[in-house]
Amino acid sequence: MLSAPDTFRAADEVHLRLHELGALDRHIHAAVAGLPLDDEATARALGRRLVRMGTSTPAVSVGVGLLARLGEPEDVPYLKVLGLLHGFARPAVQALTALDCPTAALVWLGHHVEGRELRHLVAALAARDDQAARTWLLEVPIEPRAVSSSTARKIAEAVGLADVLREDPVDSRVLAQAGRLLSLMTSLRDYRAEILAYPQALTAYDALVARASQLPPTLDHYATLLSLALDLHSGPSFLLNWRPGQREALLNALETVLGTPAWSAVPVGEPTDPTERRRTHWIRRAARQPFSARATSTRLRVEVAVRDPADPDTAETRLLIDGRPLVPEAFGLGPANSPEYLLDSGRLRAAAEPREVRLAEAYCTEGCCGALYVTICREGEHVVWRDWRRPATPPSRQPPPELPEYRFNAADYDAEIARAESDHSWAWPARITARLIAAGLRDRPDLLTRWDAQHGWTGTAFNDPDVTSLSFTYWPGLSAGQRDEDGPWLQFVWRLPDDGTPPEDRAAAALRRLATEDPKTYADVRGGSREHAEALGFPWPERESR
Repeated sequence: MLSAPDTFRAADEVHLRLHELGALDRHIHAAVAGLPLDDEATARALGRRLVRMGTSTPAVSVGVGLLARLGEPEDVPYLKVLGLLHGFARPAVQALTALDCPTAALVWLGHHVEGRELRHLVAALAARDDQAARTWLLEVPIEPRAVSSSTARKIAEAVGLADVLREDPVDSRVLAQAGRLLSLMTSLRDYRAEILAYPQALTAYDALVARASQLPPTLDHYATLLSLALDLHSGPSFLLNWRPGQREALLNALETVLGTPAWSAVPVGEPTDPTERRRTHWIRRAARQPFSARATSTRLRVEVAVRDPADPDTAETRLLIDGRPLVPEAFGLGPANSPEYLLDSGRLRAAAEPREVRLAEAYCTEGCCGALYVTICREGEHVVWRDWRRPATPPSRQPPPELPEYRFNAADYDAEIARAESDHSWAWPARITARLIAAGLRDRPDLLTRWDAQHGWTGTAFNDPDVTSLSFTYWPGLSAGQRDEDGPWLQFVWRLPDDGTPPEDRAAAALRRLATEDPKTYADVRGGSREHAEALGFPWPERESR
């Protein structure tokens, strides 16, 4: 069919067959790449017809796939414009890259696409060795959701970031971009903090911080500089090979910049835009954290760190032993677990009975790349961390240092854990509401089990931190102790938007409602299967086909 001489009839047949099959776009791109083609010229003509005149996304996807294999320079303008459509950025960029299109075509597209659609374009331009690509990568603001930690490092290396920052003068847009790239490299969303693999990290940090005062005092720039300071204070950047006093000097310089009147005024207002409002409130909560190290004689310090709300990452419990961040040094495949998991649960408390605790999980889940475990126990006047468990290091990576047995003064240890458990200064209203609801359910699990529901998790929504989400699984027969392990089940999520009332009041109201109304009547089905939903009499959520 793809090589039929009559491209008009072939195009109609493609539309018809794809409609009958109900094929998904994401499957089509891969399928077309491996199809045998008897007549490449005819297949190219069909691809052009589908790209220019296709009337369904699956059919157009076939056209893009054909042109990725067989396209010519005349196809570039069509593919470029097609990349503006939702869902087509990735295949269009792949096709343009396969055609070795002019960099100008990718740059044009880069000025028009946004958000997640940018990530494929950024990766394509980072792989190009020409000035037009470097200029775009240095000047166009890059959103965290569009660039992974590894891609940020590739960009920094491709543009020669450290050398650019030492030029005179340096455009403020380049300074801002440098800050974003360094901050992105500290994220653990990409399995490891790429800042530790960036050879020019120390030079780039020095050059950027030396010029930080040249940045205009805006919300975005403040958030970037604060993010860098938080990581220098207790994140992966702490582990770089600093000269004595070098890291502390950078923190002092950042504190001086952010402490000037112009910068101090940035988080004073109350923006109407939700994203800007979240970042403003985050700055107010975290502004002093990296610059006010708490004097302590204990070997262990526990800090909750929250990343910039513009980044999908949220909160982690940073564990510092003798001042050094434990998880990125000993594990490095994901951040430390959340404060709800480690602190609210009391898991870090020490008892005479040894207890194994998971301190961190790989970004891709424990089942894929493992987790970091330690056994905590009390021995007389000491608390001991021993019997570490972590995944084996792949041959391609430098093995982390061996983990010793850590002994802490028991009184100091207990005081630090108690302080950390009671410190909620890092949390925002929706997160506080979630923690209070979770605490209520720990005290009264019957609030859910009476409705044949089993608590899953309570937290804030990934795509909207101002929404508290409660997850539970409906197991018929659970309340009577007669749950059918092989029977139908459904996962529900109850979303509670922040309505401005105090978190304590919202949590109390939520718990009262759980006590009196079946949550299955107001929560939404989010997991299970369509068959289970039909068997249990609930509507299955309709999702987009892509």
